Amino acid sequence: MSVDIDSVVAGAGVVGLAVARALAMSGREVIVVEAGEGIGVGVSSRNSEVIHAGIYYPGGSLKAQLCVEGKQRLYAYCDERGVSHQRLGKLIVATDEAQKLALAKLLEQGRQNGVEDLQWLDAEQARALEPELACVAALWSPSTGIVDSHGLMLALQGDAEAHGVSLVFHTPLLSVRCIEQGFALQMGGAEPMTLTCRELINCAGLSAPEVAGRIEGLPARHVPTAYLCKGSYFSFSGRAPFRHLVYPAPESAGLGVHMTLDLGGQARFGPDVEWVSGIDYRVDPARADGFYAAIRRYWPGLPDNSLQPAYSGIRPKISGPGDPAADFRIDGPAEHGVPGLINLFGIESPGLTSCLALADRVMTHLP
Repeated sequence: MSVDIDSVVAGAGVVGLAVARALAMSGREVIVVEAGEGIGVGVSSRNSEVIHAGIYYPGGSLKAQLCVEGKQRLYAYCDERGVSHQRLGKLIVATDEAQKLALAKLLEQGRQNGVEDLQWLDAEQARALEPELACVAALWSPSTGIVDSHGLMLALQGDAEAHGVSLVFHTPLLSVRCIEQGFALQMGGAEPMTLTCRELINCAGLSAPEVAGRIEGLPARHVPTAYLCKGSYFSFSGRAPFRHLVYPAPESAGLGVHMTLDLGGQARFGPDVEWVSGIDYRVDPARADGFYAAIRRYWPGLPDNSLQPAYSGIRPKISGPGDPAADFRIDGPAEHGVPGLINLFGIESPGLTSCLALADRVMTHLP
């Protein structure tokens, strides 16, 4: 008995689209199934749209390797495909002496990870780049940038479809049964259907642990607990006096309330850290109080009443409050023993930066 199709990708976010593209370019017949109404409706469209350099992550981690590799791939891809992006550069600032020590560690970490263009700036040098900054020192990361995440996903979708990929929306994956040739998938939605495939790649983002839990034959010990960590963003009314991205020294669960610019030069601040029990993207205006306090540590001139609720995202974490930050997980047959199955767990930041490198790594787990 033959299967209906070679490969099914669950999830049409930026990583799912990059994986589908890589699978199709290898000659496979591919379908992407997405529970939502279109591409990138979850994590991929609710983030800072930053192309990260690879500074923050533990040496040897997948996050470090795939961010540094993915950054180069992403800039080249955006140039080749005409995706809007800018290599703006980023300042990571210390506002007191204790944070200078944290920055020094960060500089060493970045260099260990292969980020070779980092520079240490004293306060005067930092203010030469951004006169409104208050800091005692800063790291300058010239290879950090921003990207139009939706434009990137449209380009990946176009490449995938040009190689024969089909995308189906409003199609939740209800159950998966292991069969001799691969998998039998039961799909819901307006037109429920069963589909058989040889390979199943779970790129479902926030729902990846839930999807994995529906796979009969996958031992429960291989399905991590999902933790939802919300981050809210506030937009700035007016023109902020910054030309580069500005980040404070990092926090335990995130990178602090930072200032990013969109491709039109408009400033936004965020995300903060809020552990939640369910998905609710509404932004509580009261959280602005914490934003003013955090931002004024490095921009004392932030005017009163200048922040408005913008949007929020939820980080798909597989480590909880107080735990060390978990690495990306790409679990293939070597980890769980199920041939043809790859689960991607905990693909939070720098997942957008790493999408093409993540897709390449997925391919190494397949025959």
